[in-house]
Amino acid sequence: MSLFSAVGNSSILKRVLVALFRELGLESHTCGKEPGRWAAGFLRGAADGGRGPGGRGPGGGAGGAGAGGRGAGRGRRSRGGGTQEGLGGGELGVEEPATAAVARAMSARNLGTELDLSWISKIQVNQPAVLRRAEQIQARRVVKKEWQAAWLLKAVTFIDLTTLSGDDTSSNVQRLCYKAKYPIREDLLKALNVHDKGLTTAAVCVYPARVCDAVKALKAAGSTIPVASVATGFPAGQTHLKTRLEEIRLAVEDGATEIDVVINRTLVLTGQWEALYDEIRQFRKTCGEAHLKTILATGELGSLTNVYKASMIAMMAGSDFIKTSTGKETVNATFPVAIVMLRAIRDFFWKTGNKIGFKPAGGIRSAKDSLAWLSLIKEELGDEWLTPELFRIGASTLLSDIERQIYHHVTGRYAAYHDLPMS
Repeated sequence: MSLFSAVGNSSILKRVLVALFRELGLESHTCGKEPGRWAAGFLRGAADGGRGPGGRGPGGGAGGAGAGGRGAGRGRRSRGGGTQEGLGGGELGVEEPATAAVARAMSARNLGTELDLSWISKIQVNQPAVLRRAEQIQARRVVKKEWQAAWLLKAVTFIDLTTLSGDDTSSNVQRLCYKAKYPIREDLLKALNVHDKGLTTAAVCVYPARVCDAVKALKAAGSTIPVASVATGFPAGQTHLKTRLEEIRLAVEDGATEIDVVINRTLVLTGQWEALYDEIRQFRKTCGEAHLKTILATGELGSLTNVYKASMIAMMAGSDFIKTSTGKETVNATFPVAIVMLRAIRDFFWKTGNKIGFKPAGGIRSAKDSLAWLSLIKEELGDEWLTPELFRIGASTLLSDIERQIYHHVTGRYAAYHDLPMS
């Protein structure tokens, strides 16, 4: 039995028990070297219906490439309907309804924790192991035919459909919001028998000055899609703290329910972890009821170790999501960086029981890319994270390629420009 093999719908509770045993220092007395095995035995009698679909929770490779220089383990294919990527079949969902409900319930606001610099000081990322793990993900064959169509439709539900251009206007934002509500042509959805599923993107993401336009357009369309706004001196984060906090306040006041903030990279590069923690805590407080997504701008942090440390500080400070990039850096979302951030999310969950969301952004343009990202999330964190409450993809052009691939699956030919005029 592997350390975190699935036991029906009790896998989440099992991981919480394991984290609790470790926190209380009981694992040496009750669990030996494998606390997951003891928790599995404890919960097996309560398991209702055998193994869940697709399997593992936070795990991925056994032995991870996170703190302390541990080796990168191979991710195992999921049980139950796995395909070449380990992404099970089905239409739009990969979780049983009960599991999905638990995942949503456990993805509540992150209130943060006390700053633990002793944890941060011990971190050292094993870069060669991370790179090997990234190569494994990129070398996988993609899913085909109806499985590909199902997972591409699933990917649509994770997209934060974004426009962050200097020439954005109210008409551009209105068009974006319409596309967010109707991401795939209706006749294509009818051909796949998913036209009644209410398929939309996860959110729309705009500049603070365009939040009112987005809220108005979505309200006129009768949609409840969330409006996300970048803030805090996006993309550089080099404005005064007072100005950045006011930008958050104005965006929330205008109707944004999600705020994507950028950190001051100087604080990471100079090791000012307390200052970074305090800054994000202030962002958290100013957001009020809005969800906080913290952009690390990983391409400018200097090392994978800094990426891990910044991820952990952001979660301790109360971030609901951690996000790779602004999309404006030279290097944006990459698999090595994502692996480090996902291992940090997993470690934080094990230590606190709090689930933190993950959002890659920047350079994710093709349908094939989106499948690779979904595969990575499934292997590293498990099916519970494959919900819009815990996983997003920041993209502006990805949806167009997904719609083209769906069109090809349905018709057998690729679309001409006039076939998909809203793409």
